[in-house]
This record gives sequence, C-alpha cells and structure tokens, in this order.
Amino acid sequence: MRTRRGTARLRGWGGVGAMGLACALTGSLVLALPDRGGEGDGGADRGGPVATVAAPARAEADDCNDRSLSPSPKDGPTIDRIKNREIKKLVVGVDQNSYRWGYRDPNKAGGELEGFDIDLAREIAEEIFGDRDAIVFRAIPTNQRIEAIQSGQVDMVVRTMTVNCERLDDVDFSTGYFETGQQVLAPKKRKDITGYNSSLAGKKICTASGSIAEDELKKKNFGADISTTVPNQLDCLVRLQLGEVDAVVTDSALAAGQAAQDPTVELKGEEPFTTEHYGVAMKKGSDDLVRRVNKVLDDYRKDTKNGWEKSYDKWLEGGLGKSPGPPDPEYRD
Repeated sequence: MRTRRGTARLRGWGGVGAMGLACALTGSLVLALPDRGGEGDGGADRGGPVATVAAPARAEADDCNDRSLSPSPKDGPTIDRIKNREIKKLVVGVDQNSYRWGYRDPNKAGGELEGFDIDLAREIAEEIFGDRDAIVFRAIPTNQRIEAIQSGQVDMVVRTMTVNCERLDDVDFSTGYFETGQQVLAPKKRKDITGYNSSLAGKKICTASGSIAEDELKKKNFGADISTTVPNQLDCLVRLQLGEVDAVVTDSALAAGQAAQDPTVELKGEEPFTTEHYGVAMKKGSDDLVRRVNKVLDDYRKDTKNGWEKSYDKWLEGGLGKSPGPPDPEYRD
C-alpha cells in the first residue's frame, strides 16, 4: 500500500474565523434524515441549501481496504432504478461542515456546497445523468452514514468515509480515492501532548461517534478519557476551543481543515498512526453502481487536466502540500 506523503503537514488555508465558523456550521447540521417518499424526491436542489434529508464472509484485513469490483460503463438494476424514478437526480450523502471537503463558504454568495468530495459527487452525477447538477446533496452525520445507505435515504455516501473490513459487512465500497490516516489534533500551547502515545494519559479526547478514530481509541488509548463522542468531527473542534476536551483524534486530512479554521491548534506527531483510504459507499449488492463509480474514479484519476489532480490542487494542496497522487486502485474481479 502506498505511503501517503504530506498528510502531516499544515499550511494556511486562508481566512476562516475559527469559533464563529465552527459554531455556525455546527448549528446548521441536519441530524435527522427525511423519508425519501418512494422513488421521488421533492427536496432536490442544485447545489443550494441541503435538502432536509446476508453479508458475505469478511475478507482478510490485508485484502479489504482497497479492493472493489472492476469498473464497467454498463447500466444495471440499481442504476435503472435511479434513472427511472420521478426526480432524475442522484441522491448523495455528504458533509456540509468539513472545510475543503464538503462545506459552505460563508464568504460566498449563495452558500453552495463545495470541496473535494463535492467535486467527486458531481463527477458521478455527470456519468449517470450527463449533468453535473443532476444531484441532491443530503447532509448526514458521521454516525448515520451507513444507516442512510441501508435505508435508501441516499444512493451513496461521498463523505471522507474510510473503507474497512467491518464496514464492508454493511455496505459496498468503491476503490479508494484518497489516502489518509488517524492523527491527534490539540492546541499548539499544549506541549504536553506530543502525538498518539503515552502523552495522552489522563487527557480527555473527543472523537466522532461511528468513526475510525473511535474504533482505534477503543483498541488503544494510553489511559486517556475517551468518553466524549459527538455526531460530527467539527463538533470536536468546538469542544476543543471551549476547553471541554484536551485533544481530538480524527483523520489527518480532516484535522488539517480544522487547523486551517483555527490556527491555535495543530497536528501532533510526525505522521498518522494508521493508513486508510476514503471510498464511495453504496448499498450492499448494488454491483452495477459500484462498477460504474469505479469507472468514474478510473477516468478521474487519469484526467490530469480536469480530474483528481485539479480538484486536489484547488482544495487540498494549500493544507496538505504537493499532491502525492491518488491511491492505486485494486480490484477483486
């Protein structure tokens, strides 16, 4: 598996007020997902305000992190259902509070969703409907991502969601589209916190419920208090700013965005203590949709002019440094 370069580096991502933005965004979270009301969706938008919205045997750990169905341009039963419902749009679960991934810039008129994950979601909509705007964005908390897919509230989730063996029992994933890892985020002034190590002993740590960070801390927490969990990662930043917790454990890519929002915090430790890939999550058994998304990702990786690299340079280079390129895809058939 490729070692990602630059995930631990931080650079300024520009002029976002830490507490004001964090509190405003947290207050705007859509915590309850609406009933889809059958095949139609009257809450569809075009980038404006978010609409109120028997498993196979588990693979070995080394084989399930980035292996998916081989790409195909063919339609199938899942895609047919999406295309033939009343509202001809793709319904995608996203984040609206992760800076540079899926967020609303308060300094821009209209407050449209934008970011790296949003770009990818639009690429998938264009592949299926021939229109990048044929999409409904639904904001979902970290701990409701799988439920939203299984219940049919969304067609897929494009929301910094890590592929792992446990989740593969519940949903299907595309190949990985971004490599990251878990890291500690804490105030710069806290010199007593040096990373994911014994310096966390006795410290109060915040994580998002249902996240990889929460899972990792349950395995090994160095005697830290890990009782503080929240629906979304940004809520941890607010807790940190208010002094309610000593540190946050989250994806280094997301932590870089949080540090950009608040220059008084920083990533601790030289590099992430895990290696993970974000994938697009879809309902179990929707093989045709998985294959189609993997085709989009193949094309997206190869398109150096308008694809993955362009989106990285626009949204992430300022915080994570020069692009290492997307992770190489691995297919199981």
